[in-house]
Amino acid sequence: MAYEQLKLENQVCFPLYAASRLVIQEYQPHLEKLGITYPQYLVLMILWETDGLAVSEITSRLILNTNTITPLLKRMEAQGIITRQRSEADERKVIVALTPKGKELQVEAAAIPEKLAESLVSSDTNLEDLQKLKNLLDMIIQDLSNKQA
Repeated sequence: MAYEQLKLENQVCFPLYAASRLVIQEYQPHLEKLGITYPQYLVLMILWETDGLAVSEITSRLILNTNTITPLLKRMEAQGIITRQRSEADERKVIVALTPKGKELQVEAAAIPEKLAESLVSSDTNLEDLQKLKNLLDMIIQDLSNKQA
């Protein structure tokens, strides 16, 4: 091949992409039991940490655009997991809050991280390797986010 830099095996992006897809697939059976998707799970994790956030805060934490998250939030509202209301202090802001059903999902979801870690650990990969990978990815995300700011 004339352009070695164009070989798939020489790309940083492909292993990140493939690993992301495969890890999300590992989540699927657990999330299906809860009746939610992976992106909905991410929103819920943020709201379980801090309930009653503005859409802009959620999009910032997830590194997503508003037009990406709005349809997702509408579906979650239709499922009875969250509510969306205009802020009384600033009506330009929409506040997202958990419903009792959304709060109950936290109890059911509590075991998912441990189950996922178990499925990722193998004879070649241990929990320490996964933590190192997470830390490295956090640094890459931070660096790339700083470039876009």
